[in-house]
Amino acid sequence: MEGANGGGDGDGGDRPWQSYHTVYTTAKAGMEGVDKEKVQKVVYEMSKGSKYFQNEERKEAFINQKVQNLRIQCAKLTEADLVHYRKVADRRIVELEASRDLSRIWLHVDMDAFYAAVETLSNPTLQGKPMAVGSMSMISTANYEARKFGVRAAMPGFIARKLCPELIFVPIDFKKYTYYSDLTRKVFRIYDPNFIAGSLDEAYLDITEVCKERNVNSEEVCSDINKPNGQYILPNDRMAVMTFVSSLPIRKIGGIGKVTEHILKGVFEINTCEQMLEKSSYLYAILSQPTAEFFCSVGLGLGQKDSPQVRFRKSISNERTFSATEDEVLLHKKLVELAEMLSVDMQKEGLCGRTLTLKLKTASFEVRTRAVTLQKYISSSEDILKHAKKLLKAELPISVRLIGLRVSQFNGDKCSAAPDPTQKTITNFITSGDVNRNCSSFPDVADLDFVSDAETNLSIDNRQTSQLDWRDPFVGNYLSDGDHQSCIVQKNGVEEVQTPSNDATSSHHSGFTEGSTSFQGQFEGINVMNESKLREGARLNSCCQETTMLWLNDYKCSLCGIELPPSFVEERLEHSDFHLAEKLQKEESRIHQPYVPSRSRNQKDGITRQSKSKKQKLSNKEGKYTPIDSFFVKK
Repeated sequence: MEGANGGGDGDGGDRPWQSYHTVYTTAKAGMEGVDKEKVQKVVYEMSKGSKYFQNEERKEAFINQKVQNLRIQCAKLTEADLVHYRKVADRRIVELEASRDLSRIWLHVDMDAFYAAVETLSNPTLQGKPMAVGSMSMISTANYEARKFGVRAAMPGFIARKLCPELIFVPIDFKKYTYYSDLTRKVFRIYDPNFIAGSLDEAYLDITEVCKERNVNSEEVCSDINKPNGQYILPNDRMAVMTFVSSLPIRKIGGIGKVTEHILKGVFEINTCEQMLEKSSYLYAILSQPTAEFFCSVGLGLGQKDSPQVRFRKSISNERTFSATEDEVLLHKKLVELAEMLSVDMQKEGLCGRTLTLKLKTASFEVRTRAVTLQKYISSSEDILKHAKKLLKAELPISVRLIGLRVSQFNGDKCSAAPDPTQKTITNFITSGDVNRNCSSFPDVADLDFVSDAETNLSIDNRQTSQLDWRDPFVGNYLSDGDHQSCIVQKNGVEEVQTPSNDATSSHHSGFTEGSTSFQGQFEGINVMNESKLREGARLNSCCQETTMLWLNDYKCSLCGIELPPSFVEERLEHSDFHLAEKLQKEESRIHQPYVPSRSRNQKDGITRQSKSKKQKLSNKEGKYTPIDSFFVKK
């Protein structure tokens, strides 16, 4: 983090590469003895002045600004805030710990330097020589001989050649890699028919039943240790798991990349997984609830608990990197290849999608995405290509160095895939039941099933936040990242949202009652209608009182359960005004629903006759609106 802040004259002057953060770390297996500073210096010197370098500088400035903003939020936390969030974190950690499942035995297979291994198998003369799969533009992987020089995946080939002049480049051949990957998957299916394929060279197998049959003790095999050709057995014991993860660098965790690592180190001074638990109060105070929970799960050594049968793919994609080009014929050829590969992958998994996204990385390393949502679900290469060509045509002319295609919004019925139970449907938003219920804008009890499960439905619609279960103090936390407007006042030491519509409703009915009393005996027919209106007003007031927002214990929103400390004044203002706007919207919807009086037709006729005898001309609307002449006395 010192480098990010320009931590020393030497860093910013004599050794500027030390403050240059790249993805080309030496954290991969086989790079333990590499001179890290030499690699960093070469990368800096070879990149300096290039469009890639300029783009990296822009991203670095953005990340640094984000880190600075988060630091400011941390500085605003009071001791009371930290005590509170310490309790929040401890409570959630206990719940996460209770979910630990040591009954299953998982095998993680990672075929190290897979592309390079396949090429060596095809051409044994490459054995023992530094070799990389890719080109001078980009490397997909490198063997262990090349890694000793600092060469690694995702590194431009010209930088790799500078680090290792004897480096041999082998062009990419995905058909070959897919063939050998399929061979390994046939073996995996013998032990676990429902294994999870992380990629062509990675898989997760539940081998619990196999181990029981062979009387093998419960243990997990960790493939990242003892590479390149070894196994690491992690005993299925809590203490062993905690010891294993405690000293792991955070970059070793899947899902934590360059940006997240920068934020964790720069804001929270977190370098190892163990420190995620130590700083959990800060994580829950500053980050969204799902993010903080993920980091705490990492610190506890907890992985995915779901079996493969209940995990659902959200999207499927393919992309290719090449030398920057404006050649439309070449770009079209790349698009054809991607469409065919994507179609094959989708058909293998029985998927059909409705949203197609085109990804482009320009010669200046700017990333653009263009998407279209179709009226029908597609999976064929012809359909994918037809719509992808339209998206690309709209961007031409353009110099591109990467093209990618992604399909999402899958339909299970179309291709025999199981529907995703966490996907919101129109049923989430439909209110059923008696139209005369007191709070008709809220769903039935049965509808709560769609919104109460915070674990599987984190993106709960804002209009449904009042349905969250208050027993879980973390369910609403992720909403704190939302952009809401607000208005808060102080009443007797308790913050409360002002509800002008409540006051207006109350004053209207109060004044109306006084007027009715003043002219008692003259407007009996009007009084009957007023009583109906008063009952409706009381009903509305009762419902409005239910939606009045308070800060329970000076921390938790009484409506949605979100927790914000008192020092977060602006955030509280934004959040409370969101509920106010939501309430006003509901009130407006009720105004447009005509009230149907419960009195009988005979009573209405009697009212009309009484009114006529007193020479009061009433409206023919039968009480739908209060006639204006009822407010004047004829002398």
